[in-house]
Amino acid sequence: MSSPPPQQLDSHLAQFRLSAFRPGQEEVIRTVLAGRDCLCVMPTGGGKSLCYQLPAVALDGLTVVVSPLIALMKDQVDQMQELGLPVTYINSTLSPDEQSERLQAVASGEVKMIYAVPERFRSPRFLEAVRAAGLRLLAIDEAHCISQWGHDFRPDYARLGQFRETLGNPPTIALTATATDDVRRDIVKQLNLSEPETFIRGFARDNLFYRVWKTSGEREKTERLVEFLEKAPGSGIIYASTRRRTEEVAEALGRRLRRKVIAYHAGLLPEPRKAAQEAFMRGDVEIIVATTAFGMGIDKSDVRFVVHYNLPGTLEGYYQEAGRAGRDGLPSQCLLLYNASDRYIQEWFIESAYPGPENVELVYEYLASVDADPIELTQQEIKDRLALPIGADGVGTCEQWLESAGVLQRLVASDNRATVRLDSQLPTLVDLLPKRANVRRTVLRALEQIVGQRRHESVPFEPIELMRLTGFEQPSIATALRELNELDVFDYVPPFRGRAIRMLDRETPFDQLSIDFEAIEKRKAYEYEKLNRVVQFALGATCRQQAILHYFGETDGQDCGHCDNCERLGRGGATRPLTELNDEAVKAVRIALSGVARVQQRFRCGKTLIAQMLCGSKAAKITKLRLDQLSTFGLLEHLTQVEVAALLEALIATGHLAQVDLDQHRPVLELTTEGVELMKGQREFEGALPVSDEILAKIRGDQPAPAPPDPRELEPLDVDPQVLDRLKLWRKQKGSFTGQPLYLILSNRSLEELAAAQPQTREALLEISGIGQRKLEQYGAELLDLLADGAKPPDHDMSAKDDASITSESDAPSEGKGVPTASRPSCFWSWRLIQAGLSPEEAAAARGISVETLRRELDQATRLGFE
Repeated sequence: MSSPPPQQLDSHLAQFRLSAFRPGQEEVIRTVLAGRDCLCVMPTGGGKSLCYQLPAVALDGLTVVVSPLIALMKDQVDQMQELGLPVTYINSTLSPDEQSERLQAVASGEVKMIYAVPERFRSPRFLEAVRAAGLRLLAIDEAHCISQWGHDFRPDYARLGQFRETLGNPPTIALTATATDDVRRDIVKQLNLSEPETFIRGFARDNLFYRVWKTSGEREKTERLVEFLEKAPGSGIIYASTRRRTEEVAEALGRRLRRKVIAYHAGLLPEPRKAAQEAFMRGDVEIIVATTAFGMGIDKSDVRFVVHYNLPGTLEGYYQEAGRAGRDGLPSQCLLLYNASDRYIQEWFIESAYPGPENVELVYEYLASVDADPIELTQQEIKDRLALPIGADGVGTCEQWLESAGVLQRLVASDNRATVRLDSQLPTLVDLLPKRANVRRTVLRALEQIVGQRRHESVPFEPIELMRLTGFEQPSIATALRELNELDVFDYVPPFRGRAIRMLDRETPFDQLSIDFEAIEKRKAYEYEKLNRVVQFALGATCRQQAILHYFGETDGQDCGHCDNCERLGRGGATRPLTELNDEAVKAVRIALSGVARVQQRFRCGKTLIAQMLCGSKAAKITKLRLDQLSTFGLLEHLTQVEVAALLEALIATGHLAQVDLDQHRPVLELTTEGVELMKGQREFEGALPVSDEILAKIRGDQPAPAPPDPRELEPLDVDPQVLDRLKLWRKQKGSFTGQPLYLILSNRSLEELAAAQPQTREALLEISGIGQRKLEQYGAELLDLLADGAKPPDHDMSAKDDASITSESDAPSEGKGVPTASRPSCFWSWRLIQAGLSPEEAAAARGISVETLRRELDQATRLGFE
């Protein structure tokens, strides 16, 4: 099928009262009109709907649109009907007569496009009407729901590939606002699309200004939020992760601000929840504090800011929620208030979404023991009765998996009506009953009259209607229905309130149920990885918009020039020279990664303990756990514990480390594949390291900005040049031994004072500028030995004798025992890394030296007695 000429396409565009396409729309529409399968990834508000609505009008035959959102479905149909377009929808909000009427209109060709939820494809009547109309296009909105790797996986979506095949594999367009590379591949696979064109467009929102503010806790977070809101006029949405937090934040802001603030969450009664939404939409309330339940299908164009009070669980969710700002194209703010502990909330959600087999088994055994049909218990009631360590949503997940295993059926009330399903094409099921079963036969005839042609479909009806058709009283009908339920082809569900469960199998042992817990664990790990990506985004040092574009696969974008990172780096995203890592900085990064690897060989722990170990802390816990015996102990002692923790956090942001929960609320560090390769020297460090200028300067070994001169520095010194040369050589060797920048060992001025005064006691050393108690303990003995030799010419041979003289505690230490940390020779560290189990290549990469140099140092270590 050839694509229509521009004039014809423009005429169809005019039917939607539009004069021009948005970026990317025309290309997608022409592909659809050419009869090709395609996958369209566009953000919310980017114009996805027109990509199937215009082809639906232009093509002969029927277009079926699959959508999971009933409210949004109705809104779109209402809008198109106002334009005079022949569109309808079918869902559970319609009466049986209304559904029949609309399906008849579809079958007769009166309708060009019909919206339906994926569950509707189970209905034979629906499929028959679609076939009769001649299906020309299948449009699947929110297509990420198909993928198990998507953020809103739904089993009924996963069956769409089978239904598509049943319908003859019609040309299909799958659309989503949020799909990573994994999800895109899975969508194509599940739908069996034929060489689809993939379009990823419109994720760059130049009017959105992304910001991340790091906070230390709830008090600071609230203060920073108030600070932001006092300078942010207009309407805005503040997203919080829990119902309780929305109410707390709304209450706090209501006290602090002279602006109207309201809370919105799913725990509110329907009327107050609706009133809150409408008040915000009308502009009666400027600020709404909401859970993520707020915003689906909300089209308020003048939202000037969106604040994430808590860390979102995925970048998909973050982008979709932040994208509700500035839909009118005017500048708008997107602020994320980051606190590391917010991660625990999202981890709780993940654990509830993927409960372990033991929880699923408890739910199954309990429901199997309940003597009721249906079982009318809420998820919260089941959680409370079993004292489960998961949320009520986790119980819902258990029920979902048990339903997929075929042992139960989840039911939703339909205005207190009963439902009946007849799974047989026999003209009448009455022939299956004994001739003397008069009551049952009469009741069954009445039900066949109610069901009509809707076989193999759950048909709702009012119980009073059955009484009217049969003339029997309720007790007689109830007995007959109970007996009819014994038939394999008959299924009756009595009226109930809210949600309920029918047990289909109470006998099969749990370990024989068909539930793939291995696949579930993979999905759970994937959710943790997506959470890690949010943390990386929050801690990242590069353009925020670019980070989002890359995540969604749009690789041809430019730095936005106005997010917090672009502003910090320079307008337009120009990178500071300081962000470039020199050899010293790369060495520090590899040492940090090696430190995590060494600790992992013993046990798993968090960044605080690892930071203490790398700094050479003498804390009791370090000694008790024997972390001071690790080869990486003290290798970053020129940094403070806070600075090393910041370095580890930065490596989480760059993806070289991952922070996961060993147990609930116990985050531990792990090396990623990228981290292992960088540690081993198999890849180079790329990009920027998101740490402060001060920390970066220290790990690079850059000289700090000059301080005001000390008065003593203005005095001329009578320096002994030979002693100064010897001190400089000692400092150079020390830097080589420890990996420290030279200026952090002793400054040039300190060496000059030493060479002039040549102190002979520890007390006299303390008179030298730059030597305090800590450095006295580190270097005092060596310096006094050097100065006692006076002007003795330095030996530049760098022989074993030099190493032995520096390690003055022992001439030939066995296994490194008795060698002070500050006086260990370079070869000691090479020896320790090999002893720790690293290969020569790994050890060389961790130390930042060649393998040949490492081997020479190992020979030297052997001569010194390190065995």
